[in-house]
Amino acid sequence: MSSRAAVAPGERFTIVLRQRIRDGWHTYWRNPGDSGEPTKITWRLPRGWRASQIEWPAPTAMRFATLMSYVYSGEVLFPIELTAPQDVRPGQTVTLNADGDWLVCSDICIPEHAALSLTLPIAARSSDDPQWASRIAQAIADLPRRVGAPAHITRGDPATLSIAMPDAPSVRDPYFFPYSQDAIRHAAPQQPRLGPQGVSFRLAPGNDRTLGGGVLSGVVTYLDSTGQHAAIEIEATPGEPLPGTNAAPAPANPVANFGSAQPAPAAVAPIGWAALAGAIVLALLGGLVLNVMPCVLPVLSMKALSLAGRAHGEQARREGVLYFGGVLTTFLALALMLVVIREGGETVGWGFQLQMPWMTAALALLFFTIGLNLLGAFSVSGGVNTGASLAARGGDAGAFFTGVLAVVAATPCTAPFMAGAVGVALTQPAPAALAIFTGLAVGFALPLTALAFAPALQRLLPKPGAWMERVRNILAFPMFGTAAWLAWVLAQQSGAGGVLALLALATALAFFILLGRWGRAWLVAGAATLALTALLAWKPLTDVQAPATASAESWSAARVAQLRAEGRGVLVNFTAAWCITCKVNEASTLSSPRIRRAMQARGVAYLEGDWTNRDDAIAAELAAHGRAGVPLYLYYPPGGGDPVVLPQVLSEDAVLRAIGG
Repeated sequence: MSSRAAVAPGERFTIVLRQRIRDGWHTYWRNPGDSGEPTKITWRLPRGWRASQIEWPAPTAMRFATLMSYVYSGEVLFPIELTAPQDVRPGQTVTLNADGDWLVCSDICIPEHAALSLTLPIAARSSDDPQWASRIAQAIADLPRRVGAPAHITRGDPATLSIAMPDAPSVRDPYFFPYSQDAIRHAAPQQPRLGPQGVSFRLAPGNDRTLGGGVLSGVVTYLDSTGQHAAIEIEATPGEPLPGTNAAPAPANPVANFGSAQPAPAAVAPIGWAALAGAIVLALLGGLVLNVMPCVLPVLSMKALSLAGRAHGEQARREGVLYFGGVLTTFLALALMLVVIREGGETVGWGFQLQMPWMTAALALLFFTIGLNLLGAFSVSGGVNTGASLAARGGDAGAFFTGVLAVVAATPCTAPFMAGAVGVALTQPAPAALAIFTGLAVGFALPLTALAFAPALQRLLPKPGAWMERVRNILAFPMFGTAAWLAWVLAQQSGAGGVLALLALATALAFFILLGRWGRAWLVAGAATLALTALLAWKPLTDVQAPATASAESWSAARVAQLRAEGRGVLVNFTAAWCITCKVNEASTLSSPRIRRAMQARGVAYLEGDWTNRDDAIAAELAAHGRAGVPLYLYYPPGGGDPVVLPQVLSEDAVLRAIGG
C-alpha cells in the first residue's frame, strides 16, 4: 500500500507492507528474541529507484515455556520510504517488485513467502491516496520516537540500564527491547524501577557477554499518563546509573504466553491462607519421606547408633531437641539463602549449591572425613577436632551437627510431596517461604526426635555392646560410597582436573590427620600443607565444563516445539548428576528395554535437560511447572495439548501409561 495515488519525479514517499495475522498466530520483530525470524523484503526495483530499510513498529513480548520472543499480532504496518528518480516521466507507470519472507507461528511455525508488487502512476504533481495516506501517516506517528533521551548502561551481572524520562512519574509497565539478539538474556526478569527522573532496568547479559562495555540500542515501551501505548528509541552509552532513575519497583509489564506453555512466574505473588496451609502440610509429608532417601540414611544411621548407646536417659531427649534445632536452623538458613538469591533476580532451585564444583568437592571431603573417623583413623578427643567428627560423636555438639549434616546431605534428593511444596515456597514472599521450609524441617526432624522422646520406641533399639563398634566401622563405607558418588558428580562438572584436585585435597587431609597425632607443631605443618593444596585446587574446582549426554538429545524449548510440530510425542527428563533419585530412575526405569521399545515403536523423542551445572533455562522450565528441583518428567503427547507430569519416583507402568504403551 502506498501513501501516494500518484508519484512525482524525485519524490520521497512511504509505502507499507501490511500483515493481517490470524488470531493465535504471530510474526516477529527485527530482533525476534530467543526464537523466530524477522520479516525480510528483497527489492527488485527499476533503475534509479531506492528503498529504505523497514521501519519497525514497537513489538510485544511473548513467552513460550522458557523462551521470550518479540512479536506482532493482529494487523501490523511496516513503513518503507521509497525515492523516485528525477528522470521518470509523467504519464508513465512504474511497477515495484519485491520478495517478502516471514515466519508465522502459533504452536507450530510456518515460513511464508510472497511475491509483492505495486504499480503507481507518475504525475507532474503527486497526490495522496485517499484510502491509505492517513493510515500510513498514523503508522509513522506510532513508530518509536527518536527523542534523544540520555541513557547509560552500567556493566554488571545483571547490568543496569538507566534512561532519563521527564514524564517518568506517570509511566507504567516499562519494557526494554534490544536491537541486538545477543545483548541480553531475553527471558530473564528485567526488574524495572521508576524514579522521579527516569526508569532503570536490571538486564542479564546475553551470549556476547559485553553488556555495559559498549553502546546498547533498542526500544522502550510503556503506558503514558493517558493509558496509551508509547515507545521511544534509546541509545545507551557506558556510564554510571543516571540519578533519579532507580526508586520504587515498577509493575511488571504483562508478557503474553502462548501455546501449551505455562507462564513462568515473573513476580512474587502471595497465596491464600488455605493454599499456604496445604503447602506446609505437603512440606511436612515430604520431610518425613526424605528420611528414607538414600542420600540421608547414612547420616541418620549414625544418630540412631548414638541413641542406642543412651536410649533411656535424659541425655537422649536433650540430643533429640538439639538434633531438631540443627535441622530447623539449617533448613531456615537454606531458605533465607534461596529467598535472597531469588530477590536478586536469579533463578534458583533446590540443590543449587551442588551446581558449584567447589561445594561438591567440599561435601565429598566431608563424607570422606566422617568415614575415616568411623573407622577410628582419628579420635574426637585428639588434636584433630574437625567439623566432620562432630556428626560422628555423641553429645550436644554431635546431635546438633548431625541435624546440620543431614540437611546438607539431603539437598541432592527430592522426595514425593516435597517438590510441589518447595516449588510454591520459591514463588512466595519471604514469610510464606520460611513457613513452608519450617514444615519441611519439622517433617524431616520428626522421626529421630520422636525416637528420643518415646521410651516405648527406645526399648525397640538393641542394647549397647561390642556390636556397636562393628556397626560403627561398617557405617564408614556408606560414607566412602557417598564421597565416591560426589567425586563422580565432580567429574561431570569439572572433568579430570576437578577430580585430580579432589584427590590431592583428600591426600593432604589424610596427611593433616596423621600429623595431628604427632603434636601441635606437626598439626600446624599439616594445616599449612592442606591450605596450600586447597589454594592450588581452587581453579580446577571452579572451572565448569558442560556435561556430555550420549544417550539422549539435549533439551531446549525450541526443540520440543519443533518435534511437536512434526507430530511426535516427546518425553523430557530434567535431571542432574548430583540427583540420586534421578539416577535411580534412569537406571531402573528409563533405561529398561520395555520403555525403549515402546518409545521406538511410537516414535517418541527422548530429551534430557541436564541441571548438573547452573542453567537458567532449565530453572525457568522447572518453575513453569511448579517445581524448584529435579527430577521432573514431562511427556508431550503427539497432536498438541498440555504435557503430562510423571511421578518423581518412576515406574515402567507409569511411563508406559503416559506414552500409550
